[in-house]
Amino acid sequence: MGAAFETGMGDRIAELRRRRGLTQEGLAEAAGLSVDVVRKLEQGRRRTARLTTINALARALDTEPSHLVGQPTTFETHPLGSDDLPSVLALRRAVSPVADLLGGDGDPEEPPSIAELQEALRSTEAIRREGRMAEIGALLPQLIRDARAAVHANTGSSAAAANSVLAVAYQVAATTLTALGKEDAAFTAIERSLTAIRGCDDPGLETLAASTLSWVFTKQGRLGDAERVALARAERIEPTFRSAPADLALWGVLLLRGATAAVRQDKRADVRELLNLASGAAASIGQDLLVYATPFGPTNAGIARVNFLVEMEESDEAVRAARAVPDVGSLPPTWRARFHVDRALAYSDLGNDTAAQRALLTAEADAPEWMRYHSTSRRLVEDLRARARHRDAPVIGLADRLGLN
Repeated sequence: MGAAFETGMGDRIAELRRRRGLTQEGLAEAAGLSVDVVRKLEQGRRRTARLTTINALARALDTEPSHLVGQPTTFETHPLGSDDLPSVLALRRAVSPVADLLGGDGDPEEPPSIAELQEALRSTEAIRREGRMAEIGALLPQLIRDARAAVHANTGSSAAAANSVLAVAYQVAATTLTALGKEDAAFTAIERSLTAIRGCDDPGLETLAASTLSWVFTKQGRLGDAERVALARAERIEPTFRSAPADLALWGVLLLRGATAAVRQDKRADVRELLNLASGAAASIGQDLLVYATPFGPTNAGIARVNFLVEMEESDEAVRAARAVPDVGSLPPTWRARFHVDRALAYSDLGNDTAAQRALLTAEADAPEWMRYHSTSRRLVEDLRARARHRDAPVIGLADRLGLN
């Protein structure tokens, strides 16, 4: 996967700036940043930047944030104990089969039973929460094909159940493609998911789709659209004091999605308001739930608070808030890893590189494969490695394991 990172973020910014006919001063003005930030990034004196900065630069350069940060573009290949290897092309074919355009023969094999489909989806979701990207890339195309075949082969409640599996499988495809910088293909997967949702009549899945679409828009740099999608759905399903915990959780997830888009637009007052509402919903639930394979509760609201404080460069408060997050170990591995990366970012901003390295090693222990695909982690490791004073610093080995040259 190293080929995707042959050039740094500064090189990509400089190349696009020149292609747009902009000076460093012109880019800084267009992005609403100081020229010093642009210079330091282009010269490699800064390898990390706030996501608000990255989004502002991407907007000024008319590109996706994933291009600037050097998002991985394909799967790593790992032996999976079978002949199946992860493939972006196979996932694209599953999401957008040519038969939908040209027509063709029916499904060549007998589809699995609904129970088998549902078990396959549960297994896939568990793998995703653990950040095992290569396995997702190998298993997901077949799950989508099987679910489509089951939809075509069944009627009534069985067809609705198959559509539910298909809808979620498409959303897993959307998040996977987004992680690989394929946001346009991810959008297609969301469109397919919404079509499947119409065949299963599950309002919760429609809410989940809005959350996933908001995330895809966020990764595309369409921050206003991301915020609008999440908050419009949140307003539509706003719970009452009689609402079930699952309904509160879905509402809270949408509020956090909206806050994620808002923080990257530097809308601090909106972020704090949305976070307070989500935290209130989490407190009302009183425990962490896993709703449609997505965690929400006091712990998830706590780690979201840390993330937003890091993005707003309130690092002292972020470190204090991180110490107060309850029961982090109850969260899925990728959520825990993201939390520890945020801790590392805060420590790095405060000049405590030793604590930042410890936090990154904790993140790696939770979700080692996820770390290799997470561009923020990679950039931070590069920064810490450049500042390391000793050849045996832990970050040197971590950089090697992440495949950083």
